[in-house]
Amino acid sequence: MLDCARFACFLGAASAASAAFVDNLNYQSPSRHHASLGVSINRVAKRTYATPHWSPNQLSFTHGIASGDPSDDSVILWTRAAPTNENDASNVTVSGYVPLYDHSTEEYVEASNAPVCVDWKIGTSKDLRHAVDSGTVYTSSDIDYTIKVEAKRLRPFTTYYYQFSICNSKNKSPVGRTKTIPSKNDRTAATVKLAVYSCSNYPFGFFNAYGNAVRKDSVDYVVHLGDYIYEYANGDYGWGDAYGRIPLPNREIRTLYDYRKRYATYRTDIDLLASHQSFPWIPVWDDHEVADNTWRDGSAHLNNTEESFIQDGGVSVDQRKMNAVRAYFEWMPIRQVDMDDNLRIWRNFQFGNLFDLVMLDTRQYDRSITDVYWNTHYTADIYNDASRSLMGPRQEAWFYRTLKDSAKRGATWRVVGNQIVFSRINASISTGPQTPFNYDQWDGYQANRNRTFHTLYENKIGNNIFLAGDSHASWVSDLVWLDEHPYDPKTGKGSMGVEFAGSAVSSPSPAGQNVTLDYAQMASGIFIATNSELQWQDFYYRGYYELSISHEKVDAAYFGIPTTTVRSGAEISLANFTVRAGANKLYRENGAAARGGRVEAGSLRGGKVASKNLAHDTETGKWVTYRGP
Repeated sequence: MLDCARFACFLGAASAASAAFVDNLNYQSPSRHHASLGVSINRVAKRTYATPHWSPNQLSFTHGIASGDPSDDSVILWTRAAPTNENDASNVTVSGYVPLYDHSTEEYVEASNAPVCVDWKIGTSKDLRHAVDSGTVYTSSDIDYTIKVEAKRLRPFTTYYYQFSICNSKNKSPVGRTKTIPSKNDRTAATVKLAVYSCSNYPFGFFNAYGNAVRKDSVDYVVHLGDYIYEYANGDYGWGDAYGRIPLPNREIRTLYDYRKRYATYRTDIDLLASHQSFPWIPVWDDHEVADNTWRDGSAHLNNTEESFIQDGGVSVDQRKMNAVRAYFEWMPIRQVDMDDNLRIWRNFQFGNLFDLVMLDTRQYDRSITDVYWNTHYTADIYNDASRSLMGPRQEAWFYRTLKDSAKRGATWRVVGNQIVFSRINASISTGPQTPFNYDQWDGYQANRNRTFHTLYENKIGNNIFLAGDSHASWVSDLVWLDEHPYDPKTGKGSMGVEFAGSAVSSPSPAGQNVTLDYAQMASGIFIATNSELQWQDFYYRGYYELSISHEKVDAAYFGIPTTTVRSGAEISLANFTVRAGANKLYRENGAAARGGRVEAGSLRGGKVASKNLAHDTETGKWVTYRGP
């Protein structure tokens, strides 16, 4: 005879437990339009009811907190609550007959014997006395003890504070700050401020650039254009011994455990933790989140040949990408965009009627073969082939439709976040006349770039701001369809927008890790002289840039980090630019595109380089002449 009271109690406990699992998006990473596609309630209930939770004093928030992918009424919150700093070594979620690039763990929930119970809440005050949304979630070894929830019922363009805590205890995470974006149809009068980063390499030094925007409290959101991690062993691309920054595991990463451990290692950097805690992030991957110079079917070191398969430890292209993508979604505060396409990361954020932020994937999704070092002359021969695409036909069609829809709905600006430099860059001074371009950038996919320009010019879509990372150098250009439309580099007439491409957080200059300022500036001058649309270029400084976006103009401020060899709040103002609404070009002042006709470093077309070496210490607020670490 079944005890009905006990059965009802079981059902109640199981129902509550299963709800807690479903609410952790890392178990399903749901599309907001497919909420019913959740984990198996029966399996979750069975395990949760039968197994005691971890004791609160055995658990800690091992790698900080984060928020990201804000909408007008919700935001993603992230943390990791675990009994150990070590990462889970199971590969069950990316092996056997699992769906390609799947993020769910429905079939593998039973693998963990003891769940971790975490409460969370979000509100408009730091003390969080009046929560506007809250919940309870579970995590487990299946997803490396990570937690990702969607905080809902939020107001547009509003600052919120959030916190996690271990259930039934005083074991709490730090308090984080986040912010929603304006609603699609809002008339946004306020200026929106973004910090734009790319290319943080752990063994090359400290991530000071991330912390500077936190200490200045100068932006609303962080946009990260990729290369959040690098896949190399210590010594393959940077020696971290002198800084105590050896990337773990200390080998080229390939397995799910490897990628999890690498993210965990990067999340020990204090300034990176502070940035995640202080600002909502809108990230996208580049190549090194998987491997160097990735494309649809390979990378620089793995090209689906028997030799590369053996050299790469017996891991295939797709298997390695599956491992990398799974770890990325576990560790980054990001939504899954499309339940029917688990590899899709390209998406759009509509900041009221002010701008659309269009985040592209020009690396992993469906990219035609790129320059993988041994085929440079081949890619030079086919760079203008009509079939070549950085994005694949599906993403390309979506991109062009999004640009047109943005203009039709009356958004003032279109801000395009992509990984690689869009403008044509003649690099023959370093690569030779037979291969004058970097074919791993848009220069290697001329037809794709022409289709983009055709969309802008033929539909008369103006006010376009393209963002780029990847190159470890700074490039500011008018956005020009060269050889197709006339262009005057002195005035900017003929341009359809502006490109702001930024340097790296810590990855070395393409002119060399130990390049001198004089040599870097000489090289910049050559590139300015041989590229008519390029207005400013700098090879020397690591750093980042900030954008201030209003209906009237977009201001861009570039900051150089004088050293990454020690933790420091110092930064140098390198250059400032303005794009006025409707002008579709950089604003000229004193005959040059930079404010005041001057820059701190690099080379400025028609302007002056005046190196003052004046650094702002973001930790003390003082201005000092920088004399070295």
